[in-house]
Amino acid sequence: MKRRDFFKLSLKGVITAGLAKGLFELVKPEHILASTSNIRRVFLIDAQECCGCGLCIKACKLENEIPYESSVSRTWIERYVLTKDGKVHADATNAGKDGFTSTKIDLGMGKYKDIKKEDIKKAFFVPKLCNQCENPSCVQVCPVGATYQAADGVVLVDRKWCIGCGYCIMACPYGVRFFHPKYRTAEKCNFCYHRISKGLKTACVQACVFGSRKLGNLKDPNDPVTKTIMTERVWVLKEEYGTKPQVYYTNLSMEVR
Repeated sequence: MKRRDFFKLSLKGVITAGLAKGLFELVKPEHILASTSNIRRVFLIDAQECCGCGLCIKACKLENEIPYESSVSRTWIERYVLTKDGKVHADATNAGKDGFTSTKIDLGMGKYKDIKKEDIKKAFFVPKLCNQCENPSCVQVCPVGATYQAADGVVLVDRKWCIGCGYCIMACPYGVRFFHPKYRTAEKCNFCYHRISKGLKTACVQACVFGSRKLGNLKDPNDPVTKTIMTERVWVLKEEYGTKPQVYYTNLSMEVR
């Protein structure tokens, strides 16, 4: 029996109940991860600077082996259109990787709404990605330790341990997790950990021509990102869930969901 099949059976019956807690402690990936504890990685997004071009999404897909034509993505861009009648319209067709060249709002199920320019009060774009929560619900529900939090705060997924139960996908209040189209394991943004651990920028930060996306170290008071977070007005998404998200926004409109 393969290890993945064994764990799936364990979740369904008494095998899981019988396994000692110490066993799971021994195999958790974070125990063998070497990270620097004086770093707390955070992300800063200036919503006002995002033009919705989609270059960041393209870069992310190519860098992290997410099939380019697939509907899933580690990060995406949402378009918001506020009309003069007080209504809010939002879409993220193809995760925004092709930009937003049409005035038609994608309503889903093959339906579109064409909004006339004279009816628009305000329109803007909002990039979204994993919030690398300080109190990540996805880590709490993972039964095998495949989803874990590194010492620098980044939440990672070990494909070798993931059994594809989907608990973490259901637990995430931000909808950032999905099953990888090829590996069928849980997938999400990890701040391009293979890059930042070598001192490189994330793929999306490097691709953003307007500097809308920035990665920083919250424990470094001299970090420009930290200075912005500590001295300017910033927002986080869905603060009411208590997960303490570590992706911060400037110039965020109250209509953003």
